This record gives sequence, structure tokens and C-alpha cells, in this order.
Amino acid sequence: MTTEERSTRDKILLAAMEMIGEDAGASLSVRAVAARAGVSTGSLRYFFPTQRELREAVMAGIYDAVATGDPIHDRSMSPRDRLAASLRQVLAPATVGDQARAAWIKVFEAFIRPDQTDEARARYQAFEREGQRRVESWLAVLAREGVLPEGDNTRRARFLNTVLNGLSIERALPADDTILKAETETLYAAVDAVLSGT
Repeated sequence: MTTEERSTRDKILLAAMEMIGEDAGASLSVRAVAARAGVSTGSLRYFFPTQRELREAVMAGIYDAVATGDPIHDRSMSPRDRLAASLRQVLAPATVGDQARAAWIKVFEAFIRPDQTDEARARYQAFEREGQRRVESWLAVLAREGVLPEGDNTRRARFLNTVLNGLSIERALPADDTILKAETETLYAAVDAVLSGT
């Protein structure tokens, strides 16, 4: 890919990420993203022939931006702590209370309250697929190191993502000052279950 092509692709991704940042339920239509990026629809289709490819690339970019310095590779920590720290990065953008509540209201408005259109399902599934892919990649690192028992990493990743979803909802609900301590205990219980192979 030439430098000019890379620049055009990056402009498209940045425009789409900004749209998602402004509205989690943004449809990322070809015309809207191309207009925001200042490129033609043909250029957008050259780099992203399908809506799904565009959504997947956008979600990967968002996760990469949020999860900088992935702790799964930091061997100065135990495998248990590395996996817990990696999972905690997913929770980090939404703090406890008002900010977490605002984030879940956006999710509700974008994906739960409106009619379940094919477009809304596709947008949400892009989020889910990227989250699943990211957790599976962390588990693959631990498996290559021999610290994760053989097993179904897809199932394990689904379990860990379900725990993360529950913890993020819990952050949005009224809670006392011990919520982060309880969250840490829950996160480590989930990591221990995965690392023990149960």
C-alpha cells in the first residue's frame, strides 16, 4: 500500500471512528463516512468493499486506541494479573456513576430501544465480534506460553465478555464506594475460572 493509499484509508477510518464516538449507533453509511473523510464513495469502497469490513476495521481501531500498551505481553506480571489487567482495559473508559450511566444510555438508545433493524444488529454484532476477537487473542497468548489449559478459547472469551458486560452495567447502577473492590474480586474470579480450565 502506498503512502497516499494509507493516508486515504486512515482518513476514512478516523472519520468513521469520530462518527461512532459521537453516536454509538451511527450507521456508517458509505456516503456519510466518505463525506466526513473528504473522499469519494469509490475510494471508500476500494478500501472497504463491504459495510462489514468497514465496521470491523473501525471497531478494531477503537479497541486499539482504548487498549494502548496491552498488558497481556508484560511478563513482569503473572499470567493471572496480565489477563485481569487486559480485561480491565475494556472497563476503563466508563468510570463508575454518571459517566458509566451515560455510556449505557447511549447503548440502550442505539441498540435496545429502537426496532431491531438489520443495520442495528450488524452494528452491534461488529462491537461484539471485535470484543470476542480481542479476548481470544489474549487467551491465545497465554495458551502459547503454556499457562492456559487446552480448551475452547471461543467459549472462554464469551464467558469473559459476559462478565465484562455485567460489570459495566453494574458500574452504571447506584452503588457504594466498594464497587471497584467487588469488581476486582469478580474479575479475578472469572480469570481464575478460565486459567484453571473450569
